[in-house]
Amino acid sequence: MSLFKRIKGIMKRPEPPIVQRSILATGPGDVCEVSLVTYQVIGRVMNSRRRTTMLTLQDGAELRYLLIEERENNEYSLFSPIDGRLDTITEVPMKLELDGRMFHMEEHYAEYVTTAGKSPFMQGGEQSVWRYQSDDRKLLRVEWMEGRFMIYEGEDVLPADVEVLQGKPTA
Repeated sequence: MSLFKRIKGIMKRPEPPIVQRSILATGPGDVCEVSLVTYQVIGRVMNSRRRTTMLTLQDGAELRYLLIEERENNEYSLFSPIDGRLDTITEVPMKLELDGRMFHMEEHYAEYVTTAGKSPFMQGGEQSVWRYQSDDRKLLRVEWMEGRFMIYEGEDVLPADVEVLQGKPTA
């Protein structure tokens, strides 16, 4: 080996380590696994002030929604959309009964969100959210934006059950 090749090998910068993609950076085009089910991420609604992200997940024809809350430890909730409607934004009740289960409102907030990909609301803007919980820890989420309601039913997911499998390349 020549002296120049040796010097070139010493001077060459090492390649940066491959960084594991975070679930918080997940967006349309990524693939993730939640509770042993593999989903393609097709949309994202992000509330940067509250540090929450709602991912639209698709598995075949089924759509699910993963809510990620960035706190001391990330908290996850998996939701399914349900049929139903409310008449007006000013008359959202403190208690809702759904299939014999009583849900009690935990919080209500209105914040600005941004969207990407295919999500229930196609443009960013002011979104109102009502969060409910039942006595047996089931969750209910009501969202209002762009003049329409979305209602989801779900439950909390353990952080160990959420993993990014494959992501789009980062620039």
